[in-house]
Amino acid sequence: MSDLHRFSNRQLAQIFEQIADLSEIKGEVIYKVLAYRKAAESLAELNREAFDIWQAGKLTEIPGVGKAIAEKIEELFTTGKLGFLEKLTAEVPPTLAEMLPVPDLGPKKIALFWRELGITTLAELEEAARAGKLRTLPGMGEKSEARLLAGIEAYKRRSERIPIGRAYPFAQRLIACLQAVPGVQRVEMAGSLRRGRSTVGDLDLLAAADDSKAIMEVFLSDPEVVRIIASGETKSSVEYETGLRAQLWVHPPQRFGTAWQYATGSKEHNVRLRELALKQGLSLSEHALTRKDGREILCSTEEEVYAALGLPCIPPELREDRGEVQAALEGRLPRLIEVSDIRSELHAHTNWSDGKLTIRELAAAARKRGLAAVVISDHSASLAITGGLTAEAALQQRQEIRQVQAELGDSIRLLQGIEVEIRADGSLDFPDEVLAGFDIVTASLHTSLRQPRQQITERLLNAIRNPHVDVIGHPTGRMFPNREGADLDMEAILKAAREYGVALEINAHPSRLDLDDLYARRFVEMGGLLAINTDAHSENDLDLLHFGVTIARRAWVQAEAVLNTWQLPRLLDWLAARP
Repeated sequence: MSDLHRFSNRQLAQIFEQIADLSEIKGEVIYKVLAYRKAAESLAELNREAFDIWQAGKLTEIPGVGKAIAEKIEELFTTGKLGFLEKLTAEVPPTLAEMLPVPDLGPKKIALFWRELGITTLAELEEAARAGKLRTLPGMGEKSEARLLAGIEAYKRRSERIPIGRAYPFAQRLIACLQAVPGVQRVEMAGSLRRGRSTVGDLDLLAAADDSKAIMEVFLSDPEVVRIIASGETKSSVEYETGLRAQLWVHPPQRFGTAWQYATGSKEHNVRLRELALKQGLSLSEHALTRKDGREILCSTEEEVYAALGLPCIPPELREDRGEVQAALEGRLPRLIEVSDIRSELHAHTNWSDGKLTIRELAAAARKRGLAAVVISDHSASLAITGGLTAEAALQQRQEIRQVQAELGDSIRLLQGIEVEIRADGSLDFPDEVLAGFDIVTASLHTSLRQPRQQITERLLNAIRNPHVDVIGHPTGRMFPNREGADLDMEAILKAAREYGVALEINAHPSRLDLDDLYARRFVEMGGLLAINTDAHSENDLDLLHFGVTIARRAWVQAEAVLNTWQLPRLLDWLAARP
């Protein structure tokens, strides 16, 4: 085992994505490029470690991983390197792939600039464009050069993907504005935003209207628009000052259902539906279902689209081609958790650490939102930046909680928790005798997140094995958009949490959304329990709950598997039964 190299799924996905990018620039046949991209996507979305699957001899059971790619993965695990990639990067400079996200710049143009002018970086490309050196190349000209410069400027204003916490409120503002246009019947979000992915690309919006002119004018003339990418009668695309881009489709109301279903995606889900339609003698497009004789079946709602195919309406969060179509055909779709199912907030901060609210204010805010209980869960002392609690301060806080509880009576239940720090050496901030005094203990990683995989995994396992730890908060510690989570052996974490009966948190704050949907689904399938918390530091944070519920819905989670959907007596019984 010591001679093996345990690449994480994320690292493997990045390697095969790099191979795809460089192969495309090199001019490799497209089916090979697509094969590498499919393998990268499958590896990124695995809910088990590829290393464990390899040791079980089942790599080729991963979608998109055939014999040739499986051999490359095995080479990485056994040697720590990949000769194929080393040869490829010797032929094609890796920095060329960094230009691919630039608008109006595809692999053929990148290869042209590299081979003709020796350009290997985005900075060199921009310098050459500003000096007018590109316009004389085949297929280029002054206008092409100007468009490329505009694309470079646009790329510099935006990141590759946008955190949902930034995209969602912006989309809501656009929808409210567009819905007010006379003659517009409805406006809805679509794409990965509607499916609830943690990060999204562009914002996709759909409108139902008989006449598109008025709504398109409003869309294109928004004061925050800095560039109109494309404009037409039924589809337009724009870029905003923030770098966000949005596209709007307008469809007649009687065709809105098929259009909305199509635009929501995912692409893979839509392929499954089209295959199902063909088996029934139909073709499915964004405009309609069409019979073999050319007669159309118009659908104004998504429910009609799915019903025409013999399916219940599949929730948008499930439309990722992860077995949802087959489950719908067999009547096995779960009744997904909803925001209204959440009864308690198990992780909220007050001004005893880094929160803005007093205990009384937090209790009032939670009660206003209809919650039956709230856990005051401030940080422990070693996370110095938060002004966390010492053991002595925790006793003083306990007295205040009792006083506020007496004032509030039975209108809401207050519990004292702690978000105890898992230190760099794997120990917890408080000894067991102090932890035993809290109603609920959440243990979290905040520091030393770049420790080697084995070391940081063992830190988290130590916390899970502690008899007083009830929940692991935001398990990987990731923060969107700039901080990746810790490189954990998630299979080991999930197994240990299930064995010791410790719940894993889906942190609803859109900067975290951690645990992600793939591992949440795997954990629940193993019989594990989740908690969905806002990690509130202010009153408005309590309204972020829907982001966490969306992650759980993407994970096929039902309410029963989530601690804070339970009636308060059952939750208290569960806590009391813990060691």
